[in-house]
Amino acid sequence: MAQEPQTGEQPEASASQAPTHPAVQAVQQRFGAAVEEIITFRDETTLRVHKDAAHDVLQFLRDDAALRHDMLIDLTGVDWRVRLPRFDVVYQLYSTENRRQLRVKSGVNALERGDSIATASDLWASANWLERECYDMFGINFAGHPDLRRILLPEDWNEGYPLRKDYPLRGHKQWGQYH
Repeated sequence: MAQEPQTGEQPEASASQAPTHPAVQAVQQRFGAAVEEIITFRDETTLRVHKDAAHDVLQFLRDDAALRHDMLIDLTGVDWRVRLPRFDVVYQLYSTENRRQLRVKSGVNALERGDSIATASDLWASANWLERECYDMFGINFAGHPDLRRILLPEDWNEGYPLRKDYPLRGHKQWGQYH
């Protein structure tokens, strides 16, 4: 029986063990070098793929008859600030047919560096608004998105991206009260 990690310890991830998730095995066979990392922790599997292969991997996971990850549960960003690529785009997928969940991550740099990752809105309609939220809050560009514009903040917002680690806690300037 596995023990809980002690305070300050990193949880053990089974990146060196043979993958047991059938989707991971299939992606490894099909995309080989595009797979950067596999982590299994507490029965959750995370597959990290190179950003240039992310769209093809996601499409394969959705369309493969044996895998059928037909539902995009969530799509979000993570700001690591001190590493490159700075951001992770995280896709939470679910196969309703096989009742399996899979997390797919891909690293990307910020919009101001001219970097982007391919949109998944052509694969799942739900990705449309989720990608707009990532763009609005983190400044992550999704190439090929049909309507990439702000969704939560005003269109004329020019104060940066609020979910970035370097965004000031109180914002960039004093705002009046809204009634």
